[in-house]
Amino acid sequence: MSEPRVRYQSHDEDSARWNGFPFRPGDVVISSRSKTGTTWLQMICALLVLQSSELPAPLSELSPWLDWIIKPRDEVFALLAAQEHRRFIKTHTPLDGIPLEPGVTYIVAGRHPLDSAVSLYHHSANLDRQRIRQLSGQPEPTVTAAPRPAVRDWLLSWIERQVDPREELDSLPGVMWHLSDAWGRRDQAAPAIGGTDRVDVVLVHYDDLVNDLDAEMRRVASRLGIDVADDVWPDLVDAATFDRMRGRAEQVAPDRRVLVSAGGFFRRGTSGSGRELLTTDELAGYHARAAELAPAELLAWLHREPPAGAGRVSR
Repeated sequence: MSEPRVRYQSHDEDSARWNGFPFRPGDVVISSRSKTGTTWLQMICALLVLQSSELPAPLSELSPWLDWIIKPRDEVFALLAAQEHRRFIKTHTPLDGIPLEPGVTYIVAGRHPLDSAVSLYHHSANLDRQRIRQLSGQPEPTVTAAPRPAVRDWLLSWIERQVDPREELDSLPGVMWHLSDAWGRRDQAAPAIGGTDRVDVVLVHYDDLVNDLDAEMRRVASRLGIDVADDVWPDLVDAATFDRMRGRAEQVAPDRRVLVSAGGFFRRGTSGSGRELLTTDELAGYHARAAELAPAELLAWLHREPPAGAGRVSR
């Protein structure tokens, strides 16, 4: 008997759109929080599956975001049904909110939460909020938005906020909820009709993509059972670099309609931006808060701390 699924809803997402989705054996689901490497993994999967650095369509069409309410659900289902290549589907929903099917691989991205938070802060300024409201049918706000705080002030508030993780998935509790669930499911097996088959849950760390893209792409290819010819491989790795993706942002960035700048989606592509903003005491406060929200083994994998004192401010 399958476990009950959590329904996650926000102003532009609804995990119930997964209900009734007809999976195929070999499907890949990329499940991660905002600004943790989702688009990077979509690109890597596209390159490995298609084995070409030239994409036949925008990445958002090759790998649609299924739970995004801006595109009608039937259109997304039809788009995926028409695909003849191995499918790789984007979601920001935790694994406890989507069907877990034998024969499907679920890739979950992890990134230092302080870095993903700072990236999210800047990403928010690059969203065309009015266009999103138009596309999703939301009413115009009746209250004037408060002035945008400075990034450091916002980050400290983000660390301290006490919220239900299921209600605010891009909060620190929400990030840890998503990752903790995936961490507990990695390499789990699930029953299938007529026998036992695997539900593969693969965790990929953003820093591994930054520090050794070639090796991490090889690991992902191995987990997906994909072989790539030696003479093709270097071109695929080059196409997956942050600079190359930023250079063709119009094709690779998520739905261009809701971005102020496609190039602005690829802002920095490195690690440490969150830690650079905090004092030693503030960073210790973050770690104390994180320890309340996730198991120590996951935090050790997630944080990948630089040498003591690197990139920090002492006051």
